[in-house]
Amino acid sequence: MPRLLPPLLLLTFLAVGATAWVTSRQLEVAFTTGLVAALAGALASAVLVRPLAARMEALTAAARAVQAELATAPVEAPTDPVQLARAVTSLADRARELARRQNTLTAVVDGMVEGIWITDGTGTIVRHNDALKQMLYSGLDLVGRRALEASHSQALEDAVASACNEAKPTHLELSIEGVRPRTLAIQVSPLGREVGGSAAVFHDVTELRRLEKVRKDFVANVSHEIRTPVTAIRGYAETLMSGALDDRANAAKMIEIIHRQSERLSELVDDLLELSRLESKEILLAQVPVPLAAAAARAAEAVRQKAEAKGVRLELEVPETLTALGDARAVEQVLLNLLDNAVKYTNDGGRVMVTAVAEGDECVVSVRDTGIGIETRHLPRLFERFYRVDKGRSRDMGGTGLGLSIVKHLATAMGGDVRVTSQPGVGTTFSVRLPTRP
Repeated sequence: MPRLLPPLLLLTFLAVGATAWVTSRQLEVAFTTGLVAALAGALASAVLVRPLAARMEALTAAARAVQAELATAPVEAPTDPVQLARAVTSLADRARELARRQNTLTAVVDGMVEGIWITDGTGTIVRHNDALKQMLYSGLDLVGRRALEASHSQALEDAVASACNEAKPTHLELSIEGVRPRTLAIQVSPLGREVGGSAAVFHDVTELRRLEKVRKDFVANVSHEIRTPVTAIRGYAETLMSGALDDRANAAKMIEIIHRQSERLSELVDDLLELSRLESKEILLAQVPVPLAAAAARAAEAVRQKAEAKGVRLELEVPETLTALGDARAVEQVLLNLLDNAVKYTNDGGRVMVTAVAEGDECVVSVRDTGIGIETRHLPRLFERFYRVDKGRSRDMGGTGLGLSIVKHLATAMGGDVRVTSQPGVGTTFSVRLPTRP
């Protein structure tokens, strides 16, 4: 045992020494590895992280700049990714708000009755609403087209060019041909130097121009219609005052002419007043059942003497039980005016017939004659005030030119309508449709 002690001690010492050496070696390796890893991390941070952070800062700044431009408010300098997230969220909210406003604006523009188009700086259409295509009767897509191509108007093309190039607004009117001709009032305005281009607003003034023409024609026609009897009355009165009163034979004729012309003037004034009251709805028409047979009989009796003088035969075929919903006086006046016209324009020995039938919830009263008839080109304007097919003959027969217009207004006021068909040399038929129930 003592002999073995020194070798054991030696082996133990060697083992301890070897272990110590291995441990120190591992520590050195671990330390070296950690140092290398730290250096590698630092290098990676320098190479990868810092550029990424710089890019994030740039993106944040860009988002903030856009937000600032939209909000027109000062912007804080970005410092970390949290600010980037907030800026992007705010930008998204702003984008949604702008999209909502854009949709609202589009809905408003498309819902307008006025036509609108927007052009760029070259005069090319970039935006328009639905109403414009209807106004221009265009089936083409107007976007990308010039004003001349879209409207066939050189004046409008020149107005757009003036707005785009000279910032000069222009107002003009454009006539559109088609099944229903239209008159458009157009205002072309520049959008401004910063935006460029032009905007044009189209107003449909067709009805306004028609009413202006009707008014001018009405004034001219009234003046002409009144001038004729007034001139006759004045002329014969001056003649009588100059000494013709002593000539009893001629004086009596002159006084008769003065009386006839004064009656015509009175009828004209009465018809004008009644037509004015009808148009302004001052006359309130009753809505009660009106027996058509009785109304037709009274109207026929009023023109019977005139018809007998010409040998014109009056025929009434109106069922006793047939009633119309309306005003008794208005129904009788409608029939009286139509019968009076029929007798006037029916040749001697002709016939004038009044018939009535029920059709569903309406009744149709027709006044048919075997007179001279009316050419087709006159029919659309027959119910206009003072419109005459044969001006000279109408005045000779004593008409005021307002009878058919009054018929039209009375029938419309009672919820009905009046139509006409005619054939020259054969005769004319006026058909009045009136309701039979509310």
